[in-house]
Parts: sequence; C-alpha cells; structure tokens
Amino acid sequence: MVAGASCLMAGCWWCVTRIAFASQVTAHRDGIKLANTTHNPPPARLLDITRLMRRVGKVLTGVDRVELAYLRALLADPVPVFGLIRTRFGYLLLDGRGLADLQNVLAGPHVDLTTDMQRRRAWRLARRLAVRRALPIFLESMLRRAVPHGASYVNVGHSNLTERVLSAVKSACDARISVMIHDVIPLEFPEFQRSGTVPQFNAMLARVAACADHIIYNSQDTRARAEFYMARKPDPIVAHLGTELAEPDPSTLPADLPLHGPYFVCLGTIEPRKNHAFLLDIWQDMAEDAPHLLIVGNRGWNNDAVFARLDVLPKDGTVREISGLNDGALSALIAGARGVLFPTFAEGFGLPATEAVACGVPVIVNELDIFRETMGDIPIYASVSDRYLWINKIKELAGAESTARKTKQFDPPTWAAHFKIVLRLI
Repeated sequence: MVAGASCLMAGCWWCVTRIAFASQVTAHRDGIKLANTTHNPPPARLLDITRLMRRVGKVLTGVDRVELAYLRALLADPVPVFGLIRTRFGYLLLDGRGLADLQNVLAGPHVDLTTDMQRRRAWRLARRLAVRRALPIFLESMLRRAVPHGASYVNVGHSNLTERVLSAVKSACDARISVMIHDVIPLEFPEFQRSGTVPQFNAMLARVAACADHIIYNSQDTRARAEFYMARKPDPIVAHLGTELAEPDPSTLPADLPLHGPYFVCLGTIEPRKNHAFLLDIWQDMAEDAPHLLIVGNRGWNNDAVFARLDVLPKDGTVREISGLNDGALSALIAGARGVLFPTFAEGFGLPATEAVACGVPVIVNELDIFRETMGDIPIYASVSDRYLWINKIKELAGAESTARKTKQFDPPTWAAHFKIVLRLI
C-alpha cells in the first residue's frame, strides 16, 4: 500500500505533522458522514489551473472539463478566487478578474486557429493578466504576499501536485488543501500505462494522502479504490460529476460520414484500457451483417496493434476512425446513433456514458461498479468476456425502430448538485 514515505523523505515538514495527527482525523471518516459541514467560508480560494493551460487548443478530456467547471463555479461564487499556473520557468498568479478574462481561452479549441497559435495566445494572455510571477524558489513568498491567510487551495486536475506546491500553500497561507482524485487506474492497471507514469502517479497519491485536508471523489467507487492505496485517508467528499449536454450541430460533422443507416459510436481516447480491440473483433465476426461503427477519439499510447488495424481499414468499410469533433458535432453524432458502446476495462466516472444516457440513446457497457453507481439499471450491461452477448445486443439495437431504442428516463447528475456538496466544505 502507498504510504507517505516519498513526502516524508522530501522533507515536507507540514506533511510530517499531518501524518502525526492522522489518528485524530480517522474517527470522523467512518461511513460517508463528512466532517466540518458547517465551516465558515475561507477568505479566498486558490484554484490550480495548470492542467487547463497545458491543454489549450486541444479537445478537452473529462478531467479537463472538470477543471473548467470548477473555474466557472468558483468565479460565480462570492468567495474571492485566485488562479495558480505552473509555467516552464516558474509560477503565475491571477486574481478573479484575470481568471474571468482567461476562461474563454481555456474552454476548448477554436476552429479558426491552429493549436500552436491558441497555445501561444493563451500563454501571452496569462502572463499579461498575472498579478504576480515567481521563480520556483520564490513561490512561497509570492503566495504569502498575495493570497489571504487561511485560503483554500483547490486542485482537481491531477497536475502540479508537487512537494513544492503543497508545502508552499500551507506554509505561506496556512491553507486548507482539497484535491480531487478521479481514479487510481494507473495502480490498478499498470499494464495499460505509459512508461514511467505508474511510479509518478504512486508518488502523487502518496503526497495527496499525506498533505490534503479533503479529497474530493467523483463516486463512492473511486473513493473505495483510492483509499485502498492510502496509509492516511483525508476527509472524503463524494460528489458525482455534472453532466452537460451540448446543443447538437450536424452542420459541423464531416460530410462523408455514413449516417444514412444504422450506426454505433465508441467514444474515448484510443488506448488499451478502452478496449477498442474487442469491438474490432466483434465487427470482424459480424462481417457483412455489421452496421457502421464510428470510433471517435484521439490516438493514445501503448496501442500499436490497434493502430495498425485502424490504418488498414477500407475507406468505404463499416468501421471508421474520427477525431477532432467539437461538442456540437459529437452531440449530433450521438443523437442519431443506434447505441454508444463502452467495452472499457476501467473507468473513473465515465462522463461520455452518462451524457449518452441523458440524451436518451442506448448504451452497452462492460460490467463495472461505477456504471451501476451512476446509471443504475438503465444501460445494457454485457461482460466483455461474452462476445456473443455483445453481438446479439448490437444486432437488436441495429434492427430496432427509433421509438424502441429510447432508454428509460434518466435524471443526470448536475454541476449545481455537485457544488452544493463541495463548496460548503472547501
């Protein structure tokens, strides 16, 4: 199990103190009852937006969208907010006005600009809007001068959770530290990860366990899985992520997509965990009887065998690979699909699945606890160990009338409900 060893060895004096008092905290964490539910709001919040800055110009991932939702929510909250950004050379600190001016640049790619142009523009704007800048060795001094004592540090992006940052925000501001853990998939499925990412994630989780006051979890499932790896368990906050549905915009879809007949969609980065190979095998088994399958997502890592299969697909075949769709195009694609397919081996929350169900489109999912927690009995559950069940369910949906394909009524979790839980605690 992960201990706070890496944090202690690095000499973070405050984290040593936190572990010394861990036994006092444990008594308040039994069950899901949360400690300090009526605390006074902090004098300010410091939101780390390092991840969003690094993702400028790219299609936002689920974690990116969560960080953007937090930026918008904290800007709308009466508690003053600051933003912290790690740069190549140091740190930038923005106040609420600067964050408000920056948020549109962070909201996703702009079709009229290249990724490089968007990135350069965003960094120029961030540097111009910064109220303070500091080299790494002066981070603590910068925060002490600009951020009110007793502020709350919030990090929901799995980025910039370093010894330097965690120690500085506590030393400079006596800040409460709240961190969101989206999943512990790198520890549960190390075979699916990039080289070197597993020990990095392991060390990050150890630092968070040692130093955080609260950990925000997107589900009970994630909480249980994460706490298994923690020697010290900070106070948990469990709040499902909000579901946002974009207005469908068919005009932005590629003109050559095969949308005239039954088709299915698979969403997500093309990485081993998402199990695209399983669907390619199924479509190979169905041969000429197969409906169209649209694999939507950017290519990831450690997946050369799948990439090779995608590279030789015929242009007029039943399987197509698509990337770079905006939210409106993606929403239109899902709305017209006979079903959305998730044969994934593991998920932290599975936002695309909840969004598809919220649109009334059937989804077929692997047997995962997280899907049961978030969507109950609405999805079609099919273990990836049963290929023939998947084939039968796909054929049923492909042949069904549109009225028969609608799912049960689903009230998706909202960001308003999420922040009603979270903002009274951090």
